[in-house]
Amino acid sequence: MISKGFRFGMLLQFTIGPVCMFIFQTAAASGFAAAVTGVAGVALADALFIAAAIFGIGALIDKYPKTKSMMKYFGAAVLILFGISTAAAAFGVSVIPSLKFSAGQSTGGVFLKALLLTLSSPLTILFWAGVFSSKISEENLQRKDMYLFGLGAVLSTLFFLSLVSLLGSLINSFVGQGFISALNIAVGFALVAFGIRTALKRPAAS
Repeated sequence: MISKGFRFGMLLQFTIGPVCMFIFQTAAASGFAAAVTGVAGVALADALFIAAAIFGIGALIDKYPKTKSMMKYFGAAVLILFGISTAAAAFGVSVIPSLKFSAGQSTGGVFLKALLLTLSSPLTILFWAGVFSSKISEENLQRKDMYLFGLGAVLSTLFFLSLVSLLGSLINSFVGQGFISALNIAVGFALVAFGIRTALKRPAAS
């Protein structure tokens, strides 16, 4: 089941999103070690989402549309705030002081920022709830099997984003500060765009 979860997770990784972009940006600006701490934060958030889905929280959220809507707007607000903060950092402006992005920031700061950025999409719980529901019906999975499948998915996150970190750190060796600043601005605007799209996205018809 771990290998099945890993293969499934790798398919998801190729849908490049704001978290992947943030890890790449971190590696390009601060190096591989800093980015890997961010990868750990992302993996922890994924593990929490998967565990929550297994325990049925996804079904509970889906049952109460108002809660679902509130979480959507909260996630959108976090993405937009992080996007503005990232773009502003290119000009030396700190929008979120405790999470200010710089080459000398602590690894704990990178970990926290990656964790919060991943948690800004709490409706991911619904996705995993749907995945496990289908797996249970198709393969008659037991709870142990679901945990192993989820572990494989988390391992795919660690593996793929570590490769992204390596790529970003290699780029860091060949580019100047101007490129890093431009990358910060580009990623910042992309995060804002993801946030706006999240806020405007209509729920799927039941």
